Amino acid sequence: MAKNLAFTTTPSHTLRKDKGEHKVPVVLIHGWGLNSGVWQPLLELLSAQDDTPFEYITVDLPGFGQNSELTLTPYSLGNICETLNKTLTRPAIYLGWSLGGLVATHMALHHPNKVLGLITVASSPYFVEEEYQQNNTIWPGIKSHVLTSFHQQLAQDTAKTITGFLKIQAMGSPHIRQDLKLITQLVMAHTLPNKKTLDESLNLLSDSDLRIQLKTIKQPFLRLYGNNDSLVPKKVIKLINDLAPKSEQHTFMQASHAPFISHLDDFHQVLKAWLVAHFLNSTS
Repeated sequence: MAKNLAFTTTPSHTLRKDKGEHKVPVVLIHGWGLNSGVWQPLLELLSAQDDTPFEYITVDLPGFGQNSELTLTPYSLGNICETLNKTLTRPAIYLGWSLGGLVATHMALHHPNKVLGLITVASSPYFVEEEYQQNNTIWPGIKSHVLTSFHQQLAQDTAKTITGFLKIQAMGSPHIRQDLKLITQLVMAHTLPNKKTLDESLNLLSDSDLRIQLKTIKQPFLRLYGNNDSLVPKKVIKLINDLAPKSEQHTFMQASHAPFISHLDDFHQVLKAWLVAHFLNSTS
């Protein structure tokens, strides 16, 4: 049985001073190869309010960051979410970036009583480009040979592979150098995952397909995208609109795969407005 995950809560106090009630938790889940350090600039803005009605929980996936020593067999969305479900006992809003979006979506589908709302950032229910039989077109995504090359590179140099992946994520940003420098500093400040974890988690991007299940999501659902994202192409947005017609979506113009880095202020405003519109009443 896997141990519980380590996590961090911001602000550290979980009760509202004026009401003595628990704040609404928002769980932030990072993407492939990285860790919860990527959320630091956003957390500083989100928690700046003295008595915010929300608390923000950052958790590293098994094998990453604070949880680098925790292993799962097999390394699957199901086992990851079972571990999250065991660790985080209170219902929460789940926000997942990239691979973290798959995890958050799986939580909403398979542990709906623990998910108050779902937010995916630069994510897709299926990440691989392929022929899309539903309407005889191409499903936009990452070309399969790119994922294969990452597996091959991991065998040679783990740190170099992660650095290369960070460069791809910053591509499309109007200030790519600054974004790349910042995200690298944030990620490299924490323990890097080993090759086995990276290989197994990369398989989740290759093999996971939640497209058909999206229509069954009942919780408030927000999808956030970068218009210049090279890993989740903007052409996929309309297709996902059709799969999840009750969801809401917002695209950040000139943004890359990490809009919470490249467009931090705009991202913060959009996210906070949505949280307040859908969940403020539950805090009063």
